[in-house]
Amino acid sequence: MNLKAVLKQLKFGQVIPPQIKNNGALAGNTYFDTLGLSAVLFLLEIGATDVVIGSTDTSTPLFLEECDTSGGNYTKVADSELAAVIADNGDSKLRAVAVDLTKTHKRFIRWNAPTAGNSTGANLSSIAIGFPSDVLPSSAAQQGLEELVEA
Repeated sequence: MNLKAVLKQLKFGQVIPPQIKNNGALAGNTYFDTLGLSAVLFLLEIGATDVVIGSTDTSTPLFLEECDTSGGNYTKVADSELAAVIADNGDSKLRAVAVDLTKTHKRFIRWNAPTAGNSTGANLSSIAIGFPSDVLPSSAAQQGLEELVEA
């Protein structure tokens, strides 16, 4: 398959819009619809930050959650947790979670309640890239990432 054909099959979605946040949940966190895909790469872009970033609070590493319906009760995606919370000196880094949809996964996936600590704030955003069945992401280093979690 040539590159042009691959690019035409990718699906892109913004799951956390670019923003600066301090002391609370980030706004606009939404789901990515995985219908018809075999893998999704959730990229988390961290800009300047002087606060800790976690899921629901600042002591739990960020992780993905999934649901059969867009508005239902979401549950944690197994093995999708980052290694640690994003530190207050974690500036200018890319992190990612690659989800293999050929395993049992639900249709809608999103980050679990990204939360920033209380200080000047954290700049971040996240996009999701959906892959067709014959194109799966490679290693973290080859993608220019600080961290790649495979779930």
